[in-house]
Amino acid sequence: MAAYVIAQINVTDPDTYEDYRALVPATLDAYGGEFVVRGGDQEALEGDAPSPRTVVLRFADMAAARAWHDSPEYADAKAIRQSASTGTLLLVDGVD
Repeated sequence: MAAYVIAQINVTDPDTYEDYRALVPATLDAYGGEFVVRGGDQEALEGDAPSPRTVVLRFADMAAARAWHDSPEYADAKAIRQSASTGTLLLVDGVD
């Protein structure tokens, strides 16, 4: 069953965050990850939008998503993201 990483991000250092954005695509390939949403316009239909930037990644399953998140390939990028933004990453199961 597909799994999704949903990131709600507040960028605090735009220049450094651009470095992160440049690194991430290459880290996804080995884990079968792909972007479904990468920023763009968003609108809260109910309640308040939790952050100004939303990113959604799709993986084959939760194990692949966890493996990517914890991988040595993503470690440097993750450290850059953590220094240049605040936010939440959620891992959720899709539906069959």
